[in-house]
Amino acid sequence: MGTGALRDLVKAGAGKRVVCVGDVMLDRFVYGHVMRISPEAPVPIMKRTREAAMPGGAGNVARNLSSLGLSTSLIGVVGDDAEGRTLAELLGDLRDIDTDLIVMRDRPTTLKTRFVAAGQQLLRVDGEDSRQIDLSAEADIVVSLEHAARQADLIILSDYAKGAVTDAVIAAAIAAGRAHGIPVIADPKGRDFARYGEIDLLKPNASELGLAFGLSVETDRDAVEALSVALDTLPARAIVVTRAAKGMSFQTRGGPVMHRSGEAREVYDVSGAGDTSIAALGLGLAAGGSLAEAVELAIAASGIAVGKSGTATVSAAELQAALQMGLKQGGVSHIPLETLVDQTHVWRDAQLTVGFTNGCFDILHPGHLRVLEEAKARCGRLVVGLNSDASVRRLKGANRPVNDEESRARVLSGLSAVDAVVVFDEDTPEELIRALQPDLLVKGGDYTIETIVGADIVTARGGTVHIVPLVDGQSTTAAIARANAKAD
Repeated sequence: MGTGALRDLVKAGAGKRVVCVGDVMLDRFVYGHVMRISPEAPVPIMKRTREAAMPGGAGNVARNLSSLGLSTSLIGVVGDDAEGRTLAELLGDLRDIDTDLIVMRDRPTTLKTRFVAAGQQLLRVDGEDSRQIDLSAEADIVVSLEHAARQADLIILSDYAKGAVTDAVIAAAIAAGRAHGIPVIADPKGRDFARYGEIDLLKPNASELGLAFGLSVETDRDAVEALSVALDTLPARAIVVTRAAKGMSFQTRGGPVMHRSGEAREVYDVSGAGDTSIAALGLGLAAGGSLAEAVELAIAASGIAVGKSGTATVSAAELQAALQMGLKQGGVSHIPLETLVDQTHVWRDAQLTVGFTNGCFDILHPGHLRVLEEAKARCGRLVVGLNSDASVRRLKGANRPVNDEESRARVLSGLSAVDAVVVFDEDTPEELIRALQPDLLVKGGDYTIETIVGADIVTARGGTVHIVPLVDGQSTTAAIARANAKAD
């Protein structure tokens, strides 16, 4: 199927309303550096550098739905504790999410604390009570679900086996879906998938599906057998199984098993990737797309998510860019600044230095390549700031650029020396540098330290500025002049 149809589906999903019911939790990340092993026990000593907290579980599904442009009604339970209040505050700050968090005094808010160093999780500590919620809270969820479903286009059950998704809640969701003619999908847990009844779609991962039916889901052939057995056994109408780097396999009752492959990607963190994929599935189905189209969106979105730190979200703009360009390594020619700022945190957590250079890069020549290659040799990750078309016209004249910003960005992003491209519309990259706070700033030899924009910002935080000598006779302006002379 064409990427144009998928991009139209993303647009059509904007503003659609989804009811998300399930186990909300608080995800806390403690980042730091490990320099030595403790003399007290054979465990690493981590020096804490920063902490972050964000909604997890069903809360992260809601975050992803909102980021993808959907309006969301989130329903779940929290404890009467500091974590519950933090979670309510974090969710309250998010746009297009209406929350109904039922406070239970006899159980804590589910909390997952991850300790991360050099981009790797050292330890996860869970605080939770996974017993089934009481009848009073269950009744409150059912009432809230039935009310929210009246204006909804889709219902998602986000089951993390923490007690909120009871049999009565599942039955109420399916009944509401039938009453209002909307799909109901679930991210299941446990071995008893039959408890989800005649749900429209189940989305287990490969290990969950294999565990539920005692089958391997390693190869495509395995997936065909597992899906066939599952649909012969269950009343569910369709199943999508996520298979990490192998992509997704899916089957609708009475139809063939289909496989969709993912792209090979640099994985930083898989936390919350399943939440992203079910949110993107929801986007596709709420917008009226087929299951195959929804799966394509889910693969693209989850592929972007694993390149981010923590329980990250994917925006509609990122998904549109990935679908439009169809490139490897995330599928984008350039990255939104907000996303890139988050990415620099990931790189630094992995002990990588962040380098930066900028320019118009209108007609790429050996001088450009020398700057880029020397810059990359001095840093772990290189970001290129690219002047927008409007910026180039103001700086170079009405006849420039020769190549538009999308073309220039795509060429740059295909170079092995370049890890990310970000487009800026200003005449200088000062605000870009201020936002990214690079460790290294590199420019060509026609500059001095005093004339390099942003040099003061970089050196003030202990970074370095490097000037690459010019390559004689290499400039875009000169190349255009030579071409015009030959044409005359």
